[in-house]
Amino acid sequence: MDQFTAHLDRGWDLVQRGDSEGAELSARRALELDSQSPEAYNLLGYVAALQGEFEEAVDNYRQAIALDDTYLEAMLNAAEVYIHPLGDFEEAIRMCDHALDLAENDDEVIDALLLEFDALLGDNNLAEAQALCSKFPPGPWTNPNHAFLVGRAFYEIGELERAAPLIEDAVQKTPGNPEAAYYLGLVRDERGDTAGATQAFLRSRELDLALPSPAWTLTPETFAMTAKKALASLDESLRRFLREDELFVSNVPGVEVVVDGVDPRALLLLDGLDAESGGPPTARIFVYQRNVERLAGSLELVEGEIKAALEREVTATFIETDLDRLAAAAAAANAAGKMPLN
Repeated sequence: MDQFTAHLDRGWDLVQRGDSEGAELSARRALELDSQSPEAYNLLGYVAALQGEFEEAVDNYRQAIALDDTYLEAMLNAAEVYIHPLGDFEEAIRMCDHALDLAENDDEVIDALLLEFDALLGDNNLAEAQALCSKFPPGPWTNPNHAFLVGRAFYEIGELERAAPLIEDAVQKTPGNPEAAYYLGLVRDERGDTAGATQAFLRSRELDLALPSPAWTLTPETFAMTAKKALASLDESLRRFLREDELFVSNVPGVEVVVDGVDPRALLLLDGLDAESGGPPTARIFVYQRNVERLAGSLELVEGEIKAALEREVTATFIETDLDRLAAAAAAANAAGKMPLN
């Protein structure tokens, strides 16, 4: 094995071990030996994505593609970053379409179609996402993860009966996959199997906790400070429902609340409602670091994800509930032929 190949192989090995800094060093050493290597730029892009440097990641992927315009792996890697966290769905779709033109086997076709599906769904284009699902090559597939990913796609477009057997098969074949366990919980929940859903969600929670944190993860103390900043930035009309001195941070929701029906991947939970203080009802806040960081994808987006989750939860818990109560009172009063009291 020559030195160049040894550096690349070591870089990918270090990626698998979670050592992004070591992997970056190996990629740069490979570039010192061959400054025109698309493989080295692809590895650098992958490392940058792991480190939360997403613009740098796509720059490296694009450099790899510029050096080899048939480099399908770099195209798919770039599409994945464009989808999340960059949210550039049009560029992701262009990358996937280019990759599909180059795909030479079913595995490559499925990889490109699955990413294009995610981009279409992210762009709220459900009709095209549904149409794309008809293009999946028929199974069984050589890649065991494809059963889950195709099953997940069917679940997302509402085709539960097509999704269920694929997801169940994926859980059997890849029992360590937290995504498959989570979607199995969703499938069972939709089928009314509450006990089975709970078991699947608890398994997903356990597997999520076993995964390493991202390379850029915040310390618990810094994450708590970030959550408090997000809370403080809320409009007063929302912030008044929260107890600012009772914000707590944990990795994921506890077993006891998952058993009670809380999503194991919830970003936060409002609990301990108090309506006896004379003012508006208020709640404690539990924020779940692993789940927030998974969705955010980078350090810069963490505070925004927490703020958005707080806005959604406060609105759903207090404001929409109150509006529903007033609407019900108005309807009842109208039915009785009199005006409601405020």
